[in-house]
Amino acid sequence: MANLKEIRSRISSVSSTMQITSAMKMVSAAKLKKAQDAITAMRPYADKLTELLQTLSATLNDDAGSVFATQREVKKVLIVAITSNRGLAGAFNSNIIKEVNKLTNETYANQEVSYIAIGKKANDAFKKSNKVIANNSDVFDDLTFENVAAIAQGLMDKFVAGDFDKIEIVYNKFKNAATQIVMTEQFLPLIPVEAEANVNADYIFEPSKVEIVEQLIPKSLKIQLYKGIRDSFASEHGARMTAMHKATDNAKELRDQLKLTYNKARQAAITNEILEIVGGAEALNN
Repeated sequence: MANLKEIRSRISSVSSTMQITSAMKMVSAAKLKKAQDAITAMRPYADKLTELLQTLSATLNDDAGSVFATQREVKKVLIVAITSNRGLAGAFNSNIIKEVNKLTNETYANQEVSYIAIGKKANDAFKKSNKVIANNSDVFDDLTFENVAAIAQGLMDKFVAGDFDKIEIVYNKFKNAATQIVMTEQFLPLIPVEAEANVNADYIFEPSKVEIVEQLIPKSLKIQLYKGIRDSFASEHGARMTAMHKATDNAKELRDQLKLTYNKARQAAITNEILEIVGGAEALNN
């Protein structure tokens, strides 16, 4: 009977866990809808802004380039790692940490690498290296363009000041609830684009291409970072919903197995008791 008691306790524990994971799945599903709508709505704007900026930049002379396009010998690299503040999201955070470690140990093995953490999981992963120069995990408490723009402005200031020669952003791009794609995007310097023929055919520029580019570049960079964080935010809820769905299914399967084991053990115990009673009755009759 002690064995049966232990199995009953496990069934109760697994059932409680299943209720928790099921509730977390529903919460993430509700948050995912809002986050998915936000990133889906802003992608066309961000893509068109980048396209326009590249078209304009491609037609400028080299001496009219922006300070953000300055190509320097890469000695110091800054990696912006975007994760979540909480776990229980499958491989969502670990994939980012692996990619950042790969960049550090392979791509930039001969450079001095520092990190900016956006998400507590990134900060926890890299703070022991003493290379985390800033932790902006609180941005998820109030995820607005203004708050992200302040972080982007700080990155631009560091690049212009020469603190870093290259800045990379690593984040999860949202594809659907079950799929997140690890992305590494170069934030600064701006990637040069080759000029195309007749790019001016459908545009009249006022006041001038140079002034427009100088105004668009900071805005485009802020939008790029905001899009990356929004992508990561939607991906987090999708990953957590999927992880909690799988956890709920696994808990249900384990609970059913435990119930089957319990019923078999109970049946065996009852059978043994009957055999003992029958055996005792036969002994008395003899």
